[in-house]
Amino acid sequence: MAGRRPRGELRIIGGQWRSRRVRFAVDQVRPTPDRVRQTTFDWLAPHIRGARVVDLCAGSGAMGLEALSRGAAHAVFVDTGRAQIAAIRAALTDLGGIDRAELVHGDAAGWLARAGDACDIAFVDPPFDHALWSDILPRLAGRLAGVHRIYIEWPRTREPEFGVALDWHRRSHAAQVSYGLASLPPAPSGERP
Repeated sequence: MAGRRPRGELRIIGGQWRSRRVRFAVDQVRPTPDRVRQTTFDWLAPHIRGARVVDLCAGSGAMGLEALSRGAAHAVFVDTGRAQIAAIRAALTDLGGIDRAELVHGDAAGWLARAGDACDIAFVDPPFDHALWSDILPRLAGRLAGVHRIYIEWPRTREPEFGVALDWHRRSHAAQVSYGLASLPPAPSGERP
């Protein structure tokens, strides 16, 4: 097919790095499709500038890279794959964004268990063959700012158990994926999540 990108390459859609291509580690990575990223970042437009974001189960790093390109102040990329983290580091270095990023080789649940700064936006797109949504989403409560957004992606054929109540702002689907933008409802007064 003419114009098809090589395997292991993605294109940043908008912002300062628009149209730049970056390489990613192919093994066990399913980058968020361009169309889904475009829609998601249209939804996030009022929230992205100056935001602190975390790309959990980062894989290709597409969501975190796109966020930085569009004006996020800082991004944390978390992935268990050494090759994935190395490829994201190389992309950030090439793009000139390494100083606005933190790379974590480890699992999302482990990173969420550590104390740290609050995030405004979290991207939760784990491998579809692992039931990690219900492990990750409940742990996010302690790492999110009061006003926040959570991007979640899952297989179109079945909605997973999320493990926590979500306030959905937007939901859609494209090709083989369903996705949405949600937030966690505020904890009742006096309770700590």
